[in-house]
Amino acid sequence: MAKNIFRGLGIALVTPFKKDGSVDFDALKRLIEYQLEGGADFFCILATTGETPCLTTDEKHEIKQFVVNTVARRVPILMGCGGNDTRTVVNDLKTMDFEGVDGVLSVCPYYNKPSQEGLYQHFKAVSEASPLPVVLYNVPGRTGVNLKAETTLRIANDCPNVVAIKEAAGNLEQVDEIIKNKPEYFDVLSGDDALTFPMVACGAAGAISVIGNALPKQFSKMIRLEFNGEFEAARKIHHKFTDLFSLLFVDGNPAGVKAALHEMGFIENVLRLPLVPTRLTTLRKITEILKDLNL
Repeated sequence: MAKNIFRGLGIALVTPFKKDGSVDFDALKRLIEYQLEGGADFFCILATTGETPCLTTDEKHEIKQFVVNTVARRVPILMGCGGNDTRTVVNDLKTMDFEGVDGVLSVCPYYNKPSQEGLYQHFKAVSEASPLPVVLYNVPGRTGVNLKAETTLRIANDCPNVVAIKEAAGNLEQVDEIIKNKPEYFDVLSGDDALTFPMVACGAAGAISVIGNALPKQFSKMIRLEFNGEFEAARKIHHKFTDLFSLLFVDGNPAGVKAALHEMGFIENVLRLPLVPTRLTTLRKITEILKDLNL
């Protein structure tokens, strides 16, 4: 059985762009170093928050290689590799360059709404094709289909290199059912910043976080406090960010966190269409909270 090394604070890494829309590698390096100094335990690259659907094949390869070289094995790297055509995903897993990468994050097939049996067969094929440990990604708000707890557990038991799931269904009952019945080697990771505190309290192994891009020190501290059983201190950090959690997502992801990072001086506030920057009213509220937090 493969062992899950993706624990603690994972950063769902944004892709910074220059004003002309090209990838800003200088800003990306600054972010990576800032997040490592802040306590990031691993990086998740080329996934939702990285605006991957709007990157070219060459850009994806350049970003992957840049992150691998910058991180330089200091922490593990999880890379997105998913889609809604199983044959294409399998082919990608067999042909892509995974040098320097430690695992793959594979999202539930989106748009075509497969049945639970279809999801099982899809991830079984992904597992058999992957040269690396696999982390499932359940985000029904984006894909249109929920990977139910019973199907997750079936995959976990039948596919030994599927080591974890990023759960972003917003359903704590489902999370609890998975944690209660999962194999020992399989972990649950929070895919929802607002639910990370209760999920870790229930036994989740950490988070793949959006807010961690901007606040790695604070968010990693919350998770570590929970790991140590210091729930009251962790709860105070969680409540400190309650308003910010909603603001970062009200205009879509990663518009909110990019606005925060821009206000903090890390990146330009540039996204690629069809995504656009957060509304001015939202930006003002984010700015006020960052000032209150002395950030």
